[in-house]
Amino acid sequence: MADREFEIIVYGATGFTGRLVAEYLAANYRQVKWAMAGRSLTKLEEVRDEIGAPASTPLLTANADDPAALKALTARAQVVITTVGPYQLYGEPLLAACVETGTAYVDLCGEPNFMHEMIGKYQDAAKASGARIVFSCGFDSIPFDLGVWTVEQAAIAKFGKPAPRVKGRVRAMKGTFSGGTFASGKATAAAAMKDPAVFKALIDPFALTPGFEGPSQPKGVLPEYDEAVGGWVAPFMMAVINTKNVHRTNFLAGHPYGEDFQYDEMMVAPGIGDIGKAAAEAIAKMNPMNSDKGPAPAKARARKSARPAITTSPSSRRCRRASASPQV
Repeated sequence: MADREFEIIVYGATGFTGRLVAEYLAANYRQVKWAMAGRSLTKLEEVRDEIGAPASTPLLTANADDPAALKALTARAQVVITTVGPYQLYGEPLLAACVETGTAYVDLCGEPNFMHEMIGKYQDAAKASGARIVFSCGFDSIPFDLGVWTVEQAAIAKFGKPAPRVKGRVRAMKGTFSGGTFASGKATAAAAMKDPAVFKALIDPFALTPGFEGPSQPKGVLPEYDEAVGGWVAPFMMAVINTKNVHRTNFLAGHPYGEDFQYDEMMVAPGIGDIGKAAAEAIAKMNPMNSDKGPAPAKARARKSARPAITTSPSSRRCRRASASPQV
């Protein structure tokens, strides 16, 4: 693929997250051969100018429901980064085109049902064509996925074996989710109401490890006191996808964490004693996806950030890290 016209195409560059990706590439990777892609040439021109990308930046158009246009688009690149979701509604045609053309596909999907279905449907074809399918390369699930990897590498180096139990703990978050994230969450909830198989994929920690089912996992659905952090913890809304990706990484890498590996994610509640307990209980009752008044897709919102801590049990070891997501 080294002789392809572009190293990277950002598909969905006019949306909220796609724009951020394009802006970052324009500011930091001018030596990379890349292009912006979307449905509207006019909007692409506007975003290109607003983010300060060179006027020479290639702009490509293709609709998400046009397989022929998507095939032509993906054949021009080594890697396609797509931010067009909900993926369960709009993602499959592009993924299928990448598989057919042997192009690496990268998204920021937080929809386990979509990922489960795509793995079963396209894994063999992707292996045959040389395509790499890399899901969840955003807040879902980079900090947690490679955070666990880093902790386990440190455990192996120090103790000669991986930690069989790792905890992901989020200490603080600021900002909010984008309109696309809200739309994806609502689409997933609607699909689960209609199809029991979708619900099963959501609750199965090994939904992304076909042919392998590990040990029972910590549920992380109720507030609890956590000795590792010395305080109360509450359910973390992104654990449903992050935990699956961590197990998939372990699976694809040949189980370097062990086949008995256990992992969960929770959010550390502020305060100590009864105050911390009350805060954890309040967090557990919050579910922004229950609202019908979330942000609209493509609307600019405050960037989401967090300070997660990864701890091993029984001792508590924190680790800063950056990460990469699993691939088919």
